[in-house]
Amino acid sequence: MTGSLRHGPSPDIARWVSSGVESFGDGHPWVLWSSGLFASGIVEYVLVTVVVLAVAVPVEHRIGTGRFVVAAVVTQGVGAALALLIALIASTVPNTWGIELHGHVVEDPLAWVLGTLLASTAVMDTLWRRRIRTLVLVFLVTAALFAGHLQDVTRLCAAVAGVILGPWLCGRSARGPALGGSVREQRTLIALVVAASVLGPIVAAFSPHAIGPLSALRMLFDQVPYSARELVDVCADPALHDECRKGQQALRLSGLGPLMMNLMPSIVLLVSADGLRRGRHAGWLLSVWAHTALIGTAAASLVAEATEQDETRSLLYGQHRHSSVYMELTPLLALVAILMVLLASRRLFEVRAPRGTYPPVWLGTLGALAVATLVYVGAGSLLSGGFDRDPGTWTLLRDMPRRLIPPVYLQLFEPPVLPLTSAATLLFEWAGVLVWLVFCVLMLRSFRVPALGHDVDAQRRVRRLLHSPGGSSLSWMTTWDGNHYWFSSDDRHAVAYRVHAGVALTTCDPIGDRGTLLAAIDEFAAFCAENGWTPCLYSVGEPTAVIAREHGWTCLQVAEETVIQLDGLAFTGKKFQDVRTALNRARKDGVTAEWTSLHDAPLAVVEQIVAISEEWVADKGLPEMGFTLGGLEELRDPEVRLLLAIDEDRHVHAVTSWMPVYRDGALVALTLDFMRRRSDGFRPSMEFLIASAASAAQEQGLEYLSLSGAPLAAAARSDAMDRTTLDALLELLGRTLEPVYGFRSLLAFKSKFQPEYRPVYMVFPDPAALPAIGVAVGHAYLPDVSLGQGRRLLARLLRR
Repeated sequence: MTGSLRHGPSPDIARWVSSGVESFGDGHPWVLWSSGLFASGIVEYVLVTVVVLAVAVPVEHRIGTGRFVVAAVVTQGVGAALALLIALIASTVPNTWGIELHGHVVEDPLAWVLGTLLASTAVMDTLWRRRIRTLVLVFLVTAALFAGHLQDVTRLCAAVAGVILGPWLCGRSARGPALGGSVREQRTLIALVVAASVLGPIVAAFSPHAIGPLSALRMLFDQVPYSARELVDVCADPALHDECRKGQQALRLSGLGPLMMNLMPSIVLLVSADGLRRGRHAGWLLSVWAHTALIGTAAASLVAEATEQDETRSLLYGQHRHSSVYMELTPLLALVAILMVLLASRRLFEVRAPRGTYPPVWLGTLGALAVATLVYVGAGSLLSGGFDRDPGTWTLLRDMPRRLIPPVYLQLFEPPVLPLTSAATLLFEWAGVLVWLVFCVLMLRSFRVPALGHDVDAQRRVRRLLHSPGGSSLSWMTTWDGNHYWFSSDDRHAVAYRVHAGVALTTCDPIGDRGTLLAAIDEFAAFCAENGWTPCLYSVGEPTAVIAREHGWTCLQVAEETVIQLDGLAFTGKKFQDVRTALNRARKDGVTAEWTSLHDAPLAVVEQIVAISEEWVADKGLPEMGFTLGGLEELRDPEVRLLLAIDEDRHVHAVTSWMPVYRDGALVALTLDFMRRRSDGFRPSMEFLIASAASAAQEQGLEYLSLSGAPLAAAARSDAMDRTTLDALLELLGRTLEPVYGFRSLLAFKSKFQPEYRPVYMVFPDPAALPAIGVAVGHAYLPDVSLGQGRRLLARLLRR
């Protein structure tokens, strides 16, 4: 009806329906909302229609039509109003971006679509709430800072309005606000922020019309005023020195080679983001040092811009027509903000590569540099006629370090030579690029090297011992990452341990022949003494505790293991009433128990498992515990079985993992480790899964099912050994942590299956080392706890 389909609203229509400072100032406040009903052309209409169908329709289905309408109207109005306010404020300061924003008009339905999407995250599960908010906001912030058009600012403002107003517009999630997250998820989000800050300049480099505060790289597409040979003639005239300089800068910034070299810092940061995602300390160092170098360059450029009147003095922007101090200051502040995030999150990136991983990286890079230098000097000497002057070997050798620096940072320096022919240009522009590419490839490979403590050969030997002669019900935990391995002199025993605060803290009993357990413990204690460590055998069973007490070691019960004997098991009688109720409800609701592994499970099922786990961790708002408590990473073991509670729609309600227990090469039992359920799923899912696992194990002829240990919890027994002051202290600690981690409630839950109780001990030779052992155990269980998380933990304990 308005003729706005093919090319958007005409100027006469736009002043009545498009959002802009002038149209709003003309007394048309409705443009805040009418601009969300138009697009700028047929292609945009088609794309927006796809987004509406893919995003807006599912959001309306989730939150209801009434809330959807209110959220769309509010976020569109608030977002457009805030964007116009920003444009008005930005135009009061002398800068090109503000002036252009002031003159822009916008028609864009994506603002209310994104605003409503972000508002609806208030009622989503924690994992998806965090993921959607982070992904969308990082993308929109990047677009606003680099592309910088009024529609980009409007979308960002509408999305922010959705996040802030979402709880009032759409309600709140039943799980409450997110207070924390797993280390894995935090690493991913920080890597995402770094990657987005990198992709922004790359997008701007390929967007000549970008006007945002960080759109510096669009100058790469400025028209070059002279060819290389024409520039020789210009520079030959002393009166044209300034014109010569401008021409040299433009020529050095044009073409594919300079573009690639200018993008190399961004590519290096993308490589570091992959390391951050994997938790690698080397990736963190690479990102920190790269941001530090970029901050130094930006600061130098800011000083040059502020002290020099000649606009060509800017390191980042050269002679670009939009150069100004504010454009230098904004990238500097953005880089500083990201660096602060990296420094504050250092504790998340402590995964280190084994010794010997990085010398090949440096040697390979130096080798590439040596080859590039020889080729540049040798071929450059042969192609001396291809440069604007006879370079000579020394001149080329002196110029080689400059080939490693992006041309955008060389604008304050006169080039010793300039290429004239295609062959010389190829040599001049690509020698440094190849060195950087070799470095990036080698760094990427280093991030894929198994982490320190992941000794493939040692793990293979440990697994052989776990199969035959076998270990205890908890021994499979020794295969988890983070453990080092000691092997006895006869290779018949192995001990998994980790060293903290001078304490060699073991994971479970020594693995191997039970008949010679005493000799293995003595030999391991001697090994610790040679290294100046205090041995502490943690999470061990009664046989090891008996040997330790006989040798005068201190013995403390730190957990209670529950074991279901499968011989003659039948869920009958009043004591199994809860278990039978769970099984009956599962049949009625169409929920079945399905065995699989993380490797064999379909991608859709794996995604649901990850979502359930991350939601469980995030909503606790407290650090995720490790050491003897497994997480997602431990599910990747192909010998670990998963048992899922899954309905007819392939909707996963809960997941449990079961570690194998072998004796003389035969599977004799399964041990429960990972158990997490969906907050809004089948409620008695854990009772159902454990009962189903017991029935399946019974059919396979297994001996028992271990429900693993509950730390700092113990069942009351009349035959308990004499209690000491340390036992009383651990009991007090268990009661204190119960409201937060619920270990005693976990033990009470397991009692539904009428298990056999087996105490789990910590034994050590020197009581004076108990403070150091306490630090070691705390660090083992909470290796990544931050100051803020510790403060929240203490506050919650005091509150309870």
